[in-house]
Amino acid sequence: MTRFGVAGPAVAAAAVLWSATLPSAPLGAHGRTWASAGLGVCAVVAARASGMNRAELGLDPARIPSGLRWGAVAAGAVLGGYAIALTVPAVRDRIAVSAGAGRDDFWTWITLHIPVGTVLAEELLFRGVLTPLAGSAVHATAFGLWHVRPAMIAGDNVAGTVAVTGLSGLGFDWLRRRSGSVLAPALAHLAINAGGAAAVRLATSRRG
Repeated sequence: MTRFGVAGPAVAAAAVLWSATLPSAPLGAHGRTWASAGLGVCAVVAARASGMNRAELGLDPARIPSGLRWGAVAAGAVLGGYAIALTVPAVRDRIAVSAGAGRDDFWTWITLHIPVGTVLAEELLFRGVLTPLAGSAVHATAFGLWHVRPAMIAGDNVAGTVAVTGLSGLGFDWLRRRSGSVLAPALAHLAINAGGAAAVRLATSRRG
């Protein structure tokens, strides 16, 4: 348990509840994106008010260079992996049938919804606040459960999604701790999500 006692598990539980109810909110895609970003910002503001400093939250300007270095390496590895995968016909065909290949809002998705509604919101909330507030185990569990409702909506395997996202949360958490900045996991997160969406689009185009 951290020095903040039960606050960490309480915030984790609130985050999971939020993720379960937000998709049903009558806000539209843009509204949900900004609501999620607002949640992340509010979590940081509340954490600062409770006595957490910028270094604890991974928001110390002095750690930006470190965050950029670690994030660039991680993002480069991810994007390189996608590029290699697209050169293998069997893998490319498998990617091409992934969910979201035919999104009409593709460009809005990768320039707004992913960077703001997913990366900004989740990195501030989970790696910024929950990492120091609750510790790695609670943080990773909450991050996995955060994806239950989206997995159900997308028709994905829920247990598999929770496991994969929970493990990815541990990886993001490691980047955040190693670099001292939420910028590092944010760049890796952006590369995984936006790069994945772009890979699906490219694979679909090649297949067509």
